[in-house]
Amino acid sequence: MSDDPRRQVPRTDTLLADPRLADAEQRLGRELVKGVVQRVQQRIRDGEVAPDTAVEAVLASLPESAASLRPVLNATGVLVHTNLGRAPLSPAAVEAMAAAAGTTDVELDLATGRRGPRGDAALAALVAAVPAAEAALVVNNCAAALALVATALGGELVIARGELVEIGDGFRIPELLASTGARLREVGTTNRVTLADYRSALGPDTGAVLKVHPSNFVVRGFTRSVSVAELAPALAGTGVPLVADVGSGLLAPDPVLPDEPDLQSTLAAGADLVLASGDKLLGGPQAGLVLGRAELVQRLRRHPLYRALRVDKTTLAALEATLRGPLPPVRAMLAADVDGLRARARAVAERLAAAGLDARAVDSEARVGGGGAHRGILARRAERDARGRFLFHGSRSQAARAPCMPARTVNSRAPEPSQKPDALRRGWAWEWVGLPGRGCV
Repeated sequence: MSDDPRRQVPRTDTLLADPRLADAEQRLGRELVKGVVQRVQQRIRDGEVAPDTAVEAVLASLPESAASLRPVLNATGVLVHTNLGRAPLSPAAVEAMAAAAGTTDVELDLATGRRGPRGDAALAALVAAVPAAEAALVVNNCAAALALVATALGGELVIARGELVEIGDGFRIPELLASTGARLREVGTTNRVTLADYRSALGPDTGAVLKVHPSNFVVRGFTRSVSVAELAPALAGTGVPLVADVGSGLLAPDPVLPDEPDLQSTLAAGADLVLASGDKLLGGPQAGLVLGRAELVQRLRRHPLYRALRVDKTTLAALEATLRGPLPPVRAMLAADVDGLRARARAVAERLAAAGLDARAVDSEARVGGGGAHRGILARRAERDARGRFLFHGSRSQAARAPCMPARTVNSRAPEPSQKPDALRRGWAWEWVGLPGRGCV
């Protein structure tokens, strides 16, 4: 027999026909499995894999799903981490999304057999959670909600200079608004704005007065701002709607986050419309929430742009389950007590020690993240080894998660390479090695 390794490589069709790959092909698709087969064939040519173990090598190299996103454990100390997908969904929301993934009555009235209102149950759940709202609308994110408002209300938008903020990935609120064709009327200065500034800016072309919560920074010192409660009476009788973008999606006041604006209080203070994200402090799927006066919400819903921004059936299902179901993980994380965190941190440290790592629990801090409660610091626990090397961060923003940790963990505050245990180092993503039961605590 020839010693040429190319003659020893199993044929692609032979490997794909192996019964041991049948389940994988059905689960992942033929093309994905074929790609893995071809990579294993190359490894055989390179002498890394024995030809008679090709199928085993293929099975070991197959991904868990047909999607490339990988589950990770958020060990950054940031509760709502944008780079890690923001809010983790509750089991109820995940189950609702799976149920809605097939054929469903998203726009069908089963009683009459005629077309029904899209997402009516999710919108009703949202209004029930924020009693000050007369009606609600859901689009694909908060920036989309802002764009829809600017487009539908039109004309000139009055906004304080100090609220022309930049959000994630370099996107800036004034550029977003200008892209809709709206004209911006800036009032006040970077650090100070008064009620008189707003009043003097009103005119026949004013489409709305816009308040944007500076969710990712704070200005201290010689400052002045005008609250929704102050603006609302000044706009009464002018016909100019007051729109407030509160950002984080907190539905009602929370004693853990006393400085964070919420939808209920903002509407009760006099805002005509309030905008927020669904995947931050609400703890639901990515969505832009619009709540407020029924006439204005209907005006937005009937605008042609809404069709391009509306959410799909799985988002509606997850949002409703988040609102009506059990406490979502983000809310549970906020409610976690420090004593409970200490117990969990010690348990993790003990598991690490049992795996041969000299770990101990130490005090640390956590933040809400996602542009929410930027001034808030939450108590948390972290595990380090006896020489102070970072092993794992558990936090008030982490500890109330599911009782079992996934196989991989992400740390955004990585120490120097020399400080990391070699067994755990995987760049920014670390993998638990040798922990029985995947590190269940």
